[in-house]
Formats: sequence, structure tokens, C-alpha cells
Amino acid sequence: MKKILLITTGGTIASEPTDEGLAPSLTSGKLAAFLGGLTAEYDIKTEDLFQLDSSNIQPEEWQCIARTVAREYQNYDGIVLTHGTDTMAYTASVLSFMLRNLPIPVVITGSQLPIRHPLTDGVENLRCAFAMASTGIPGVYVAFNRKVILGARAVKVRTTGFDAFESVNCPYAATIDANGLELNESVLPQTDGDFSLEDSLCDRVFLIKLTPGLNPEIFDMLLKMNYKGIVIEAFGAGGLNFVRRDLIAKLQKAVERGISVVVCSQCLYERSDFTIYQTGRKALKSGVVQGFDMTTEAAVTKLMWALGKTDRPEDIKRIFTTNYVGEINIT
Repeated sequence: MKKILLITTGGTIASEPTDEGLAPSLTSGKLAAFLGGLTAEYDIKTEDLFQLDSSNIQPEEWQCIARTVAREYQNYDGIVLTHGTDTMAYTASVLSFMLRNLPIPVVITGSQLPIRHPLTDGVENLRCAFAMASTGIPGVYVAFNRKVILGARAVKVRTTGFDAFESVNCPYAATIDANGLELNESVLPQTDGDFSLEDSLCDRVFLIKLTPGLNPEIFDMLLKMNYKGIVIEAFGAGGLNFVRRDLIAKLQKAVERGISVVVCSQCLYERSDFTIYQTGRKALKSGVVQGFDMTTEAAVTKLMWALGKTDRPEDIKRIFTTNYVGEINIT
């Protein structure tokens, strides 16, 4: 019988109606009670960390979760973490980086309807999460709607649909159908050393989505606000404006000041490639770092994690051209 730790942090799955709307209140023990006969298949222990809407999950909570996993992982075959869906992809990404060479699965799940709702998707998502957690396959994953996604590839793409998450630019790690849990061996991450908790994070990272006509002076403000890293969602394959409003010159100034600037694409699918167009090549000359096919959530959290380790721009570039947990395809 596999030993599974169920950790709860709140979210819709644990929410109940209040005068101010849905709010998390159910404990891990109450969530486990909804699993019915499944509890006889696993040796389940529970732990409550928070009762938070995931909009309130921030870097301090990420560190608490990571430290809890680091404290407990040797005692269990797998860990299931319940979480609100709104920031689940950020949490899944950052845990993937902080829990280096994690030897067991940590599977994050939640729901679009509270678990007490008669039509909830929460019970099924928990069952899928427990199935993945019991495999013993190392890594951080998101389990949702009978699909399992690498933590650093999950993106929330729907606000109400049960198929809320997709695996972006990467096949699913596993799917669940009439054959049971079907693993995709080519996607599963590989460990390359002993486990280490790398939980230092820099929260001075700003994300901005380019729009036509954006005033480049906003980057002067970010410098004054002491931001250490900037992630930009550029146009298409990596377009940044330099006519009349010279964004690239401002980014070069930021890079010269020691700010790490990572540029991804606004397009959800496929990769950025700054070598194709003149504007992209100018951006590369200014010293920005390509995000290639990373999700925005992975880029932001990887930059927070990288800046928690070093503030040397050359080291940040090296980290961003290294694939740690399947988050990026360089070739």
C-alpha cells in the first residue's frame, strides 16, 4: 500500500459559500473524506498548510510548500497538493525548480467547482492525482481533467471549463482512459543527482505584455523601483518596437544596469526565435535573454529562482539556456 501525503492550501476545491462569495475553509481531512473507497487503496496522511484563495499564494507560500515537501518526502511514496487553479501553474513551475532532483512525485490538483458541489470535478481530479502520486515517478506535475502535465509546462487556459489546463509546447506526461494511467516515458523528467532544496527566490521580477505604442519610459520606472528582472511577452516570434518609441534602447540600458531581461512570445504555442527578424536581432544585441518555448509562468518563476541564486547576468543567461525539468527546448 503506497503512502501518500495530502497537503492542502485552499482554493476552490476546499471552498464553501459565504456572504462574500466562495472562500476556502475545508481541511485536508474533510477533503480526504470525499475520496470514499479510494482511502482503502492508499495509506493517506494529511497536512493543512493554508486556507487561501490561490490569488493570495505568493513567493512566501511557495517557499513554505517547498520546505514542507523537503521535510516530508523521505516518509512517503508520493505527495498530492491541493491548490486553487488561478495561480496553480505558477506554483507548479516554481516548485519544479526549487525541488531539485526530487525523488518522488508531487502532484498538484484542484477543481473548478467546490468539492461539496454535486457536480464537482474535484473528486475525479483527486483520484487522478493520487494515481500519479502512487507511480513513484519523480517530478512535479499538475493533474487535471484526466490529464497529467509537467509542472513547468502547465497553463490555465479556461476560467470555467473542467479542461482548464493544457500542456503547452510539450506532450502530456500521462493521460487517463479505459486503459488506466498511460504514462508518456519520453516526457517524464530525469533526476541527475541528489535532492536539494533550492528555495531562495527574488520577488523583484516584473512581467509586462507589449502593446503597440507602449511608452518605453515604463522601464525607467522599473529601474527606479529596484526590480532585478523583467519578463516581456513580445510580439510573435520575438518582435519589439524600435521606431519612434525605442523599446530596445531602453532594454539595453536596463541590461547595462545589471537587470536580467527575458523575452518570450505572446503566442501561447510554439517558440520565439529572435534570429528571424531585424527587430529580434537588435534585441539580442541589446543583451536580452530568449525564452524560446517556455510558458510565461515558467519564465517568471525561473527568473525568480535564478535571481535567488545569483545576480550575475552571465549566470542568468546560462541558467536560461539549461533545461532543468522539461521547461524549455533549446534546439
